Amino acid sequence: MKYVIAPDGRLVAPVMVAMLQTADTVLFVPEYRNDGAMMELQVTMLPFEERGSDAADADRWRIHHGEPPDTRWAHLLIDAARHGEVVIDGEALMQRNPLADEEAALCKWVNAEHEPELRRMCATLGGMPVESPRLASVDPLGLNVRARFDVVRIASPERMDNAGKARLVMQNMMEGDHVAEA
Repeated sequence: MKYVIAPDGRLVAPVMVAMLQTADTVLFVPEYRNDGAMMELQVTMLPFEERGSDAADADRWRIHHGEPPDTRWAHLLIDAARHGEVVIDGEALMQRNPLADEEAALCKWVNAEHEPELRRMCATLGGMPVESPRLASVDPLGLNVRARFDVVRIASPERMDNAGKARLVMQNMMEGDHVAEA
């Protein structure tokens, strides 16, 4: 199941009707590393309509993943998470993205002016060559770049808690030696 993180920290996904009727739902989230580690999230699914006040969340999912395979939408509220032997309260994981208000402008800037650098970053920092990358979202810990069939995650070398810091960190990432032609 593909999901995105909404600006308020909730997860958003198109789901099958049967999934909305379950009492307990656990989402297994694999790590980006290849060490077999995963996180288990116990979630509560709250259906929403793609029109109206939550339309932006459905649009956010489409920006990352294209057209959804299912026609029902849900916010997934994280009740608790387990990573190895550590259990984490869901509220601690569902944090508002401090870049939410400036995210569209940051994506527009990179997509309009820095596509070659973004392409190199996908290959060298994201581990996936991407022919026509599109920066889809930015959060304090990194970038999500839409590729043809997937989303490439590029971790930030430092935390980006405001738009000015994000612009500076992304500029450094694009200019750095680590984005030399792959």
